[in-house]
Amino acid sequence: MNIFSFTAEFDSEESCRKHFKSERDKIGVSCKRCSHKEHYWIKSQWSYECKKCRSRTSLRSGIIMQSSNLSFLIWYKTMFLLTATKKGFSSKEIQRQLGLKRYEPVWSMVHKLRKAMGNRDDRYTLEGMIEMDEGYFTIEASGQEHKTQKAGRGSKTKSNVMVMAESTVLENIETGKVERQSRFFKAKVLENHNAENIDQALKEAIENEKTIVFTDKSTSYVNIADYVELHISEKSDETTTKETLKWVHITISNAKRNFVGTYHKIKKKYLQLYLNEFVYKLNRRYFGEKIFDRLIIANITGYE
Repeated sequence: MNIFSFTAEFDSEESCRKHFKSERDKIGVSCKRCSHKEHYWIKSQWSYECKKCRSRTSLRSGIIMQSSNLSFLIWYKTMFLLTATKKGFSSKEIQRQLGLKRYEPVWSMVHKLRKAMGNRDDRYTLEGMIEMDEGYFTIEASGQEHKTQKAGRGSKTKSNVMVMAESTVLENIETGKVERQSRFFKAKVLENHNAENIDQALKEAIENEKTIVFTDKSTSYVNIADYVELHISEKSDETTTKETLKWVHITISNAKRNFVGTYHKIKKKYLQLYLNEFVYKLNRRYFGEKIFDRLIIANITGYE
């Protein structure tokens, strides 16, 4: 959806509400009191009324928008901005684009949407052949870390992120040339480099044990073979980076470049949210204009 079609379709608060209701109706509403699925629509209150217990559920209840005082029009404009480009939008820039005076509600809204993106992608697992490696992302140092840093080193530190790419090997029948193509990705912030954290991140990401995992020879990967059909490890060098773990390293490099060019500072406790947005867009890189519609669905289904 480009800016002209967006402004033509969503030119008012009412048009956004009507569209959002139609999308929520398709997914269905479950009564928060009795879990009944059938409801009346109370237009004057913009609420659903359970046919069984008469409990009411507002259009915002049970979704990412819950408790937000920002209008549907503002939410829709923000979702459009977040999906209009492969690159990220800082909350400060979104505030400027929307012409809003207060930064805090915008920051909260954007992070809620990033959380919804992550929750949506958590529903899916990787299968087949998987490239797996870690990247170290620059983040703002915590108070204690900042105190212990030497003079002149600034207030930055590194956070460890596990990145996984679902890849397939394609061979050209005529030339015999083999290429690796990527499908879906996952990125998980790790507390540390311990094998236990690595194992947990892998188990949460894969569909089943019938998986082949490619890694370097890091000592933290010693248990991977226990959870997959085959674990292939190669010494980390230029060939491994460009061939065996090609898509993982491209993803790490692109994510770092994206963050540096968009955000001033990222705190560790919010790094996963920024990764959620990057991976969500990456996994939907062929959706085109439909990614806006998918984010609306994530808004409805990605609440926790």
